[in-house]
Amino acid sequence: MDPHHLRLLRELGDRGSVAAVARALHITPSAVSQQLNTLQRSARVPLTERSGRRLVLTAAGRALAAAAVDVMTALDRADRAVGAYLDDPAAPVSVAAFNSVALAWFPALAARSGPPVRFVDRDVPQADFPGLVGDHDLVIAHRLAHSPPWPDDRVTVVPLIREPLYVAMPTDSPLSGKAQLTAMDVADSPWISVHEGFPLEGILAAIGATAGRRLDIVHRVNEFTVTASLVAAGAGLALLPGRTTGPDPRLVLRPLADLPAERHIDVLTRPETLHRAAVRTVLDALREVSRGGGAS
Repeated sequence: MDPHHLRLLRELGDRGSVAAVARALHITPSAVSQQLNTLQRSARVPLTERSGRRLVLTAAGRALAAAAVDVMTALDRADRAVGAYLDDPAAPVSVAAFNSVALAWFPALAARSGPPVRFVDRDVPQADFPGLVGDHDLVIAHRLAHSPPWPDDRVTVVPLIREPLYVAMPTDSPLSGKAQLTAMDVADSPWISVHEGFPLEGILAAIGATAGRRLDIVHRVNEFTVTASLVAAGAGLALLPGRTTGPDPRLVLRPLADLPAERHIDVLTRPETLHRAAVRTVLDALREVSRGGGAS
């Protein structure tokens, strides 16, 4: 039964006529009658009857109208509970992010005042990021600039930053003397890549295609702090992000001159999640942290 139809039945019992119900609810008498007829079709016994020119409730109608009071009360209580949940500025907010952003931004976000934030590190293939919004309020995801956009029919996308990606090498590398590198400069070196299906892998494929040869991938490591240590030890070249990777005196970072190398870092969320005041507060803080606003 439609709660709106139950309300009409209750109003008819309280106000005594279809015309009075129509005036109170600012609808036409015919609309009232049509909706009461719809309610009647879902009932096994008559709910209304004629008393002279007036439509009145039967005994069954009066019983249902009384029950409608309980329904309206429960719905109002539910509506107030949802409103309190949406407006609660101190409700916990869950934030998931891939490793390098978690390392760079989680501490600054945790140091800020505001709603409590529940942090989760989730390093997944690019295609799997949208699926995380079912388990977390805000999902910080990354994709390469030339890769397909996020499915905006399934998630709301809030762009944060576009981050350049640099070739990392030891400080004593012969390549460190160049201000910029080309695909040909780096194609003969051993490489440290991310796992298959993860962002950044596509740029290594593009380097090989531009240089006309397949890169020698000798290690696959997703954690950039581990990658940085391997690069410093001379285990190979790697791509490292320019803004979320902290300075490392063991390394030199150089841009690629002949290939676009950057990634988009975005927040993915379900559209309804942004109705929560606490989530919007954390999202605003995340925007500031991503711009280098730090803690406050």
